[in-house]
Amino acid sequence: MQPMTLTALFILFLSFDVLVRVWLARRQIRHVQNHRASVPAAFAERISLASHQRAADYTVARTRLRIIEGLFDAVILLLLTLGGGLVLIHQLVASLIQSNLWQQVALIAAVVGLLALIHIPFTLYRQFYLEARFGFNRMTKGLYVSDMAKGILISALLGLPIITLIIWLMEFAGTLWWLWAWGSWVAFNVLVMLIFPTWIAPLFNRFTPLDDSRVKARIEALAKRCDFAIQGLFVMDGSKRSAHGNAYFTGFGRSRRIVFFDTLLAKLTPAEIEAVLAHELGHFKHRHIAKRLIVSFVSSLLLFALLGWLYSQSVFYEGLGVPLVEGQGHSALALLLFFLVLPVFTFPLTPIMSRLSRKDEFEADRFAAAQSDSSDLITALVKLFDDNAATLTPDPLHSAFYDSHPPAAVRIERLACA
Repeated sequence: MQPMTLTALFILFLSFDVLVRVWLARRQIRHVQNHRASVPAAFAERISLASHQRAADYTVARTRLRIIEGLFDAVILLLLTLGGGLVLIHQLVASLIQSNLWQQVALIAAVVGLLALIHIPFTLYRQFYLEARFGFNRMTKGLYVSDMAKGILISALLGLPIITLIIWLMEFAGTLWWLWAWGSWVAFNVLVMLIFPTWIAPLFNRFTPLDDSRVKARIEALAKRCDFAIQGLFVMDGSKRSAHGNAYFTGFGRSRRIVFFDTLLAKLTPAEIEAVLAHELGHFKHRHIAKRLIVSFVSSLLLFALLGWLYSQSVFYEGLGVPLVEGQGHSALALLLFFLVLPVFTFPLTPIMSRLSRKDEFEADRFAAAQSDSSDLITALVKLFDDNAATLTPDPLHSAFYDSHPPAAVRIERLACA
């Protein structure tokens, strides 16, 4: 393949990515606005018109922001690749650092830091204007700065060693470096999953044992019926950042725990909380999490193998606007280029992954209906849709392409028949 051929393919896929995203987003906005005037019949007795219209306006506002951010990201990607941005940053770092290994680690840190920096305005707008406008933001600017500082420190402590190791393997582990790099990446991810519940998450939130005896008794009985060993039931102070509610499983083995947002507990009855947890247990019983981990590790192996081949292909660099300089290491450039452009070429797979995720959600719903009262799960979902301002009328094509969860109406209709 000639460099110009890869350049043309990159531009073609990027154009497809941008055009499809904008087209789907505009469909979503138009469909939601067209159905804003009345609550769908299935929800008419449970959700007010004012709540329905708030959810519609929230969805439209978020979708418009995603259009702008998506276009911005496409421009930045072009500037970094074909526009020569990576070349300039590489030259600057090379002029400051002589050691080949640390030069390349610094290059990755510089690009990642730059991308994080230029996205701060979007984060600030989303948190302190959009979320605040619809009554969801509870984060102070001080907490935002504190979270950012902690995030940078943790990213440096965890990210820099694994990046350094991978670059070292690329330079010195021979032609099978990609296999060793993949093994290191898998081990790193497993380590993070193990330490996250007890070491990382508490740096950002306070976790206290669940003390509601009614809820606790229901959960313990449910766990016993499902043969699920609970290591801990915790309440997280999610309300200090957002009014959104949630619950999740985290960790493995002795570190496995169930976490409830305090906002969720404040909105649902004990029976509804049991039904929501039964849904989460459904994911566990159907081994959805384990299957996703296996898919993730297998796909990452294939991607590392592909990167291992591209690493030695000059057309890979030249076709993406980053010609190699003789005598300079290019491991960091290979990593950056690969992971910057990968989403462009894998974007067409999005609806397939979304469909598989929705299939898992339906299975978890069926499990919940068998282990608890399906009517409790229905009322819980309606409350969560209402409180989180989730639109009840998404565009069908947009939903099929992106949504990891089924539309509200479809999900509740199936539960009602369970």
